[in-house]
Amino acid sequence: MTQSMPYRMTRACLVVAAIACIAGCAGTSATRKEPVNPDPFERFNRVMYDINDLGDRYLARPVAQAYEAGTPTIFRIGANNFLENLSYPITIVNDFLQGKVAQGGRDLARFAINSTIGLFGLFDPASAAGLEIHDEDFGQTFAVWGLPQGPYLVVPVFGPYTVSSAVGDLAGTQLSLIIQKPDDTGVRNALMIWYLVHRRYSLLPADEQLRQAFDPYIFLRDAYLQNRRYKIYDGNPPLEDLYPEDEDDAAD
Repeated sequence: MTQSMPYRMTRACLVVAAIACIAGCAGTSATRKEPVNPDPFERFNRVMYDINDLGDRYLARPVAQAYEAGTPTIFRIGANNFLENLSYPITIVNDFLQGKVAQGGRDLARFAINSTIGLFGLFDPASAAGLEIHDEDFGQTFAVWGLPQGPYLVVPVFGPYTVSSAVGDLAGTQLSLIIQKPDDTGVRNALMIWYLVHRRYSLLPADEQLRQAFDPYIFLRDAYLQNRRYKIYDGNPPLEDLYPEDEDDAAD
């Protein structure tokens, strides 16, 4: 049975509320301060990183390269617009959950314009109209609410996360039209594969940097955590180190 968007939004919000209650009962303080050691599961994470890297080297990256070589630029631009638009309800809902009411209204207008005039998101007339794109998710919302990001995790297949961003993305699946909209399982699976291939294609420019890193695992981890902080603070993170000064003492 097809579920309506209001139903999916309600279910996603219930998931978020449950997480907030659990975190509150666990005694987490209302602060964005991160744990002293953001990677307590490093041994496990390195194993997962190596497994993911193997799969990326022999499957994901070659497929992404073939996708780039076999499709014209205009197709990939349209694909990016289309897939981005299908996921945009996640940003809209989290705008409002973070109290960004004006931004939420603009993002709702952006989604409506691109879904209609933009032919289901293939084109981006909203940007031409001055409605800039935003990127909000439940992981950012949890941080705004004062919940900690939690330890760094490398998830099989999907790569780097924090506990908060992983749970947030799970909640976000209730709002993503890539997953929820198609009634046909084959269409839904095809959209998911297309999304994953396009996502890996978009990361191809960073491959050389990763290969040249002294320790690719640490390079990717630190880049991911810094990017999360950048998003949480809307591009203006506090001027402090990613790791507190007493990290070395805590590790002893």
